[in-house]
Amino acid sequence: MKHMTLKEISKACQGTYFGPEENLEKSVSSVVIDSRKVQKDSLFIAIRGARVDGHTFITKTIEAGALCALSEENLGDVDFSYILVDSCEQAMKAIAEHYRRSLDIKVVGISGSVGKTSTKEMIASVLSQKFNVLKTEGNFNNEIGLPLTIFNIREEHEVAVLEMGISHFGEMTRLAKMARPDICVLTNIGCAHLEHLQSRDGILKAKTEMFQYMNPNGTIIFNGDDDKLISFVPENKIKPIYFGFDDSLNYHADDIEDMGMHGTTAKFITPSSEFTAHITIPGEHMVYNALAGIAVGYALGMTDDEIKKGIESLVPLAGRNHLIETANLTIIDDCYNANPASMKASLDVLAKADTRTVAILGDMFELGDDADAMHYEVGAHAAQIGINVVISIGEYTRFLSSGAKNQNKGTEVHHYATKADFFKEMKNVIKPHDTILIKASHGMEFPEIVEKCEAF
Repeated sequence: MKHMTLKEISKACQGTYFGPEENLEKSVSSVVIDSRKVQKDSLFIAIRGARVDGHTFITKTIEAGALCALSEENLGDVDFSYILVDSCEQAMKAIAEHYRRSLDIKVVGISGSVGKTSTKEMIASVLSQKFNVLKTEGNFNNEIGLPLTIFNIREEHEVAVLEMGISHFGEMTRLAKMARPDICVLTNIGCAHLEHLQSRDGILKAKTEMFQYMNPNGTIIFNGDDDKLISFVPENKIKPIYFGFDDSLNYHADDIEDMGMHGTTAKFITPSSEFTAHITIPGEHMVYNALAGIAVGYALGMTDDEIKKGIESLVPLAGRNHLIETANLTIIDDCYNANPASMKASLDVLAKADTRTVAILGDMFELGDDADAMHYEVGAHAAQIGINVVISIGEYTRFLSSGAKNQNKGTEVHHYATKADFFKEMKNVIKPHDTILIKASHGMEFPEIVEKCEAF
């Protein structure tokens, strides 16, 4: 990471430094919260987790080469450097904010109810054709993950593409204060996290907190096909740029050719040009992602040829519409996370298969009082579009199964309380050459099902 001394760090987080005075002018090489990732001259931040307290590893990290530790506990008379703070989590955010301010880099902030990660991947793929890009990895998009991502920015990076995920009011404000985005992208306003945000209007309010700390001369990019976003006027007076299928929008798509499981080809129209590109990952939502990538590419001065190459270079991530072909099955691994909109979109992708189609679906979390009805709607949708077999696993998916059964479309429906129950019956409900969608909220831990299917 770019040079940041212990003196700077202590000041940034308003902590009290203890240890050798000569270390104050030394720079840390990295910032970590996992003791196993300590390198020479790392700063180790002792986070108190639900199961593990990082303070118990401080001495071990110093022995492993850490230059300093951040601690909420007074460590007494020790011969190494540490910074005493009231809250390690708050201190980490303050340090990340300080570090971000020191960087000469463009930041693209991405949020929305559905499609944050796939949009982030598309935008990063596009931008990497011209710039040295750092992007959010895995699920490092919250108040712990985002600062760690920011600390990974190096001097050679020219653009950072940061996914920003929230579930409560005020979270986006804290994320934006660290990220300070130059370009803000909102994919849509759906029904995720209704348990805390109550309504789509609440979700819109929470997501648009991002603009409070964005570059005042920056760019806002919205999905113009979203009814909430197309009518939203940012308080900072920045006029949004819109993308979508409507031909009145700044960036839109035409001549869309659905190639089933082999992706989509479309003509993309910009304010000054048009070009055709092939997206290898199936699903209509990927066309939206490509449009977002084009809008960001244009905002950063890219050419059509560079953008087209970035769109066509995109490869899927594990757990994100990742197509796996084995000797016996075709598997759509989309099990990283789920909400009603993304679940329906993935079922639409599954329906394109020219084999028997099987949907293995798990509970969707944080849907509030309407969770039962939303699961029911997903099951009904699966049957309506002709999915041959619906396998539901979990508590809420009882309602999903009911939704599928009650359509009377001939869909075969199975419900299991647990994954273990399903594994006992797996060979009886899955057949060779099936195309299988595997999707659920992250907490259901469905990668285990992907592994079982790969070995089928």
